[in-house]
Amino acid sequence: MYILNHPSIFVVVGLLVGVVAGFFVRKRVVESHVENIKDQAKKLIENAIVEAEQLKKEALLQSKEAAYQVKQAAEEELRADRRELKEERAQLDKKRELLKKDWETCDRKRVELDQAETRVVRREREVTLKDKEVDNLLNRYREELSRISGLSQEQAKKQLMDMLESQAKMDAAKRLAKIENEMKVEADRKAKKIIALSISRYAGDYVADKTVTTVALPSDEMKGRIIGREGRNIRAIEAATGIDIIIDDTPEAVILSGFNPVRREVARLALTQLINDGRIHPGRIEEVVERVTKDLENEMREAGEQATFDVGAHGIHVELINILGRLKYRTSYGQNVLQHSLEVAFLCGIMAAELGLDVKVAKRAGLLHDIGKAVDHEVEGSHAIIGRDLAKKYGEQEEIAYAIGAHHEEIEPRSPLDVLVQSADALSGARPGARKEMLQSYVKRLEDLEGIANSFNEVEKSYAIQAGRELRIIADSGRIGDSEAVLLSQDIAKAIEQQLTYPGQIKVTVIRETRAVEYAK
Repeated sequence: MYILNHPSIFVVVGLLVGVVAGFFVRKRVVESHVENIKDQAKKLIENAIVEAEQLKKEALLQSKEAAYQVKQAAEEELRADRRELKEERAQLDKKRELLKKDWETCDRKRVELDQAETRVVRREREVTLKDKEVDNLLNRYREELSRISGLSQEQAKKQLMDMLESQAKMDAAKRLAKIENEMKVEADRKAKKIIALSISRYAGDYVADKTVTTVALPSDEMKGRIIGREGRNIRAIEAATGIDIIIDDTPEAVILSGFNPVRREVARLALTQLINDGRIHPGRIEEVVERVTKDLENEMREAGEQATFDVGAHGIHVELINILGRLKYRTSYGQNVLQHSLEVAFLCGIMAAELGLDVKVAKRAGLLHDIGKAVDHEVEGSHAIIGRDLAKKYGEQEEIAYAIGAHHEEIEPRSPLDVLVQSADALSGARPGARKEMLQSYVKRLEDLEGIANSFNEVEKSYAIQAGRELRIIADSGRIGDSEAVLLSQDIAKAIEQQLTYPGQIKVTVIRETRAVEYAK
């Protein structure tokens, strides 16, 4: 009783009851928590299943969509192929129709050709029969003619041909002599026409050789730099120099084209400096062209001063000296005009000394005789007349100015100085080698001239004189008459024109004379 009534017992029992009650409560809480976790897991599994079903449905829809697009693309490509096949079939049908028409046309033309060939064969037979009839008639006519004249067929033919040929030559010679007499009234016009024809015959080679300059390039890539972006560099060069630049397929080279030799030289020097420098742009181009122009003007002035010093011509106007120096870049038939002028000056001096004329005046006129060629690209007229006007303008003596104007007989010579300048000019231009002509080709040309003349039966002897500018022919007086000599000179001149190439003109002179020789015994 004591134990049961002791207060500690109740405490222990309370504690035990609390522990048991706490255990069952905790158990209940744990079981409740486990149930919650099971519910959450179940919900997660259900959500996962739902999401998987959705993903499966979406993937299936995407695959169906992709398959549908592929199907649509395939059907579109198939439709396009069908359209192309349909168009090609239509084109083939058209071509088949055209070929059918062409074939029918060919068949028709073949039939027409067969018919035409049949007609031609029939006409040939008719012509052959006609020819036989004509031959029979001619033979009968010839036999009758031979019987009447007492000559054989060959004798009659030769006699008739000789008579007709002689009569034709005589008539032609008389007519030609009449025409020549009438043409003497228009001698000046005819001379100018002959000169123009001579220039035109030589113009092809001369223009090709003397109006272009070739500039070498380090590589073909430089052509693009010369052209520049949108062509601005090449336009700047052409505008600054006045020269056309031709860029074609020529490897590592460009061509400068222009009639003014000084401008062409400026363009050549400027382009060479630009290529070597490597800096090519419009500003640099203008700077280089300006500098090269000044340098070239100084060089030409020095060349003119040196020429006057070499000749001993003092007191020439400064502008004339500058113009004279420009002849350094002028050529005529390949001959440098400044060197030619110096040569003419020395020749004039030598001949003037022999004739007792003023040597200094003669040299001065010879030096300035071609001064007009320096500006004949810029001024209209012949270089002789232009040179005469320049000499007057810059204070040269009247006799010197007149000799310059008369050295090609465009005005009538009136003093020994005029003829002296003409002769020296002809000597300088005609000597072998003066105009890029090798001695062998020069001698060959003389031989060809004499060979052409000797090929005519009427020629007894021939001589090429005046450095090939004149051909003297001794004709056989027993074979031709005076009137026929005119025809012979024309025939030889035509043969020379057809067979030879030469600068200027060649004078053909036929000499026929009758000599009567008798001996007194």
